[in-house]
Amino acid sequence: MSLIEELNAQYKEIEYLNNATALMAWDMRTYLPEKGSDERAEAYGYISTLAFKKSTSQELGRIIEELNGSEVLQSLSDDEKAMVRVATKSYRRARALPPEFYQKFMVLVAKSEHVWEEARKRNDFNGFAPYLEEIVSLSREGASLYGYDENPYDALLEGYEEGMTSKRLREIIQPLKEELVPFLKRIIENGKAPETGIMKGKFPRKAQEKLSYKALKFIGYDFEAGRLDETVHPFTIGVGVGDVRVTTKYPPDEFTSSLYGSFHEGGHALYEQGLPADLSGTPLYSAVSLGIHESQSRMIENMVGRSKEFLTFFYPHIQKAFPNNFKNVSMKKFYRAVNEVSPSLIRIEADEVTYNFHIMLRFELEEAMIRGELEVCDLPRRWNDKMKEYLGIEPPDNRDGVLQDVHWPSGMIGYFPSYMLGNLYAAQFYAKAESDIKRLDKRLERGDLKPLIEWLRVNIHSQGRRYEPAELLKKVTGRDLDPGYFIKYVKDKYSGIYSL
Repeated sequence: MSLIEELNAQYKEIEYLNNATALMAWDMRTYLPEKGSDERAEAYGYISTLAFKKSTSQELGRIIEELNGSEVLQSLSDDEKAMVRVATKSYRRARALPPEFYQKFMVLVAKSEHVWEEARKRNDFNGFAPYLEEIVSLSREGASLYGYDENPYDALLEGYEEGMTSKRLREIIQPLKEELVPFLKRIIENGKAPETGIMKGKFPRKAQEKLSYKALKFIGYDFEAGRLDETVHPFTIGVGVGDVRVTTKYPPDEFTSSLYGSFHEGGHALYEQGLPADLSGTPLYSAVSLGIHESQSRMIENMVGRSKEFLTFFYPHIQKAFPNNFKNVSMKKFYRAVNEVSPSLIRIEADEVTYNFHIMLRFELEEAMIRGELEVCDLPRRWNDKMKEYLGIEPPDNRDGVLQDVHWPSGMIGYFPSYMLGNLYAAQFYAKAESDIKRLDKRLERGDLKPLIEWLRVNIHSQGRRYEPAELLKKVTGRDLDPGYFIKYVKDKYSGIYSL
């Protein structure tokens, strides 16, 4: 057996363990009985730690060290060299954490998620705060173990967006602030607001579910390789090759959460379903980064799902699903309403113009906590202050404020910037797709997404982890990350909608 075959054999075993924990995680957030949560948390932590120990074993280290020998490395193919690069970086990062630390953290976050769900229902931040305090404390410790140059937050950010730093994030955020804050003000003060009352009403659960299934099928989601379920906080999870599951929620008084949540999670799932099966069990079988992952979901949800072109095709299906609500509502009126710009409390329901402000807020708060500049007990007040600063509104309670996201309860500090980066990547990728695909707009009007999905498959999904995020973006678009693409997209689209 060659060294590469040995490496991939090790990764295949790790993949099996990760598949098991993914299935456990899916169950915890969908159908797990409440009384089973504590035992499941322990089991989840145990299996996760087995995978962690496997990924930090001396045997794997020996293989990686031998593969990095100059003569061996030179003899490898480009894909094999990429496997060694990814494996080496992942191994060194994982080895920085002692197994007992890792298990403690995994058990904590499994319990924390359940506590958070109950705390959010009761609007009880104080009941959840001790768990978040421990998560922040362990995250700081983890950052120290990983190591960093200037900012401990960078050590956590690296786990979600390879090569990104807090300094670079601030450089990216600056033009967004400079351009979009005054643009939002113009929309609010001078724009012709859409009629949004049409979006409220009664929307039967069964009709929402049926429409979500239809939306997923239209974008190319393979139901023979996945399923759609309901949950509190929608997510997508890959359980293994041929098993990528999506979730959504069905509020009774509005349907955009379920429909556009399905589009969003479907975009994630298309990426997972499009990963090259022949790379399964190798270091390259996963997405490039969470930011690139988010670019796929935001593109499908917004640049396709909320576009005038696609809605020309899909709106009749919405009218059929909810005839009492939209039978006599024109497509133009619906298009404007579904793209309303309005500062709102809930991140996942935010419009394209204000969404990045929600991410800026979270980035600044979690970075401050990791740097020791913000205590958990002061978090609700600072959250509300930031909401007022960025969006001009203040949450009436913690349920729709600091308790609204699952990420901190899940221990995913450093994750939030990937959402903003996803918006920027999506705009840059989509601009390139429009230049490469002849009359893409007309194809969307016919409901023909195949050329776009195939473009994404070839340029992004099929690449696995061959490239780092910045490298992939430049390879596909020919340019480094440029916020100008997103700014132009937003200004062009919403200037038209608001008659500016």
